[in-house]
Amino acid sequence: MSRYDPRGLTDLTPPWKQPSTVPELPAERDLVVEEASTGFCGAVIRCEKTAEGFTVTLEDRHGKLRVFPLVPRGFLVDGRPVTLVRPQPGGPSRPQGPSRTASGSVAVAGTKARVALPSRIYVEGRHDAELVERVWGDDLRIEGVVVEYLEGIDDLPAIVAEFGPEPGRRLGVLVDHLVPGSKESRIAAQVTGAHVLVVGHPFIDIWAAVKPAAVGIPAWPDVPRGEDWKTGVCARLGWPLDTPEAWRRIRGSVRSYKDLDPALLGRVEELIDFVTAP
Repeated sequence: MSRYDPRGLTDLTPPWKQPSTVPELPAERDLVVEEASTGFCGAVIRCEKTAEGFTVTLEDRHGKLRVFPLVPRGFLVDGRPVTLVRPQPGGPSRPQGPSRTASGSVAVAGTKARVALPSRIYVEGRHDAELVERVWGDDLRIEGVVVEYLEGIDDLPAIVAEFGPEPGRRLGVLVDHLVPGSKESRIAAQVTGAHVLVVGHPFIDIWAAVKPAAVGIPAWPDVPRGEDWKTGVCARLGWPLDTPEAWRRIRGSVRSYKDLDPALLGRVEELIDFVTAP
């Protein structure tokens, strides 16, 4: 016989497969949990009493907030069901919650990289590819997604033809500054299809996708059209005119997704979702 869930859902798990006990965990601030019925993952912001009972507010890595009731077996921690309860004022501190990867995902301890999927992500620009690896590398290895360097978008039609996208073998592409009506946008439209997704970030250069505060500068300087942007940035910031060294400095300042502009975060996660979709 199935069991009734107080949220109005029916739990179809056979009784012999259900844990006899589920641990209770105080819903303390910054605890990272996943809501079992929706898959929404976030950190606890607050726990409060309402007319319907106690609720918990979660914030995901994009800053989105959602409120959920505290119900038995309503949440997951490290993939295991837990019952969140109201924290006791002045009670003992809980063990530290699950750690996160640089992209903000819950880190899965001891998990080995999956065998590579047939699908791929191509990233135009060496610095772009290095930044994707730095922030999303752990997630991509767990998902089995290989990221490859695309030297220029002119090569994209030949790459797509050789790759042979099909169901279960998708291709996602991240390109530089994709402007409507440009040659790049025409090439992107030529190859985009059911199994190929091409997206572009809005930055003139991937350096500018790193938040200035992370690099320790007030803002990325304006560089006049016609002047090499990277060289102009170095000159205006008083850095040595050595772009490889400047990039190492910028890349080293990125420790997590919080150091990147949301416009880049959205494009990369869109590609990851696309190539890992069933």
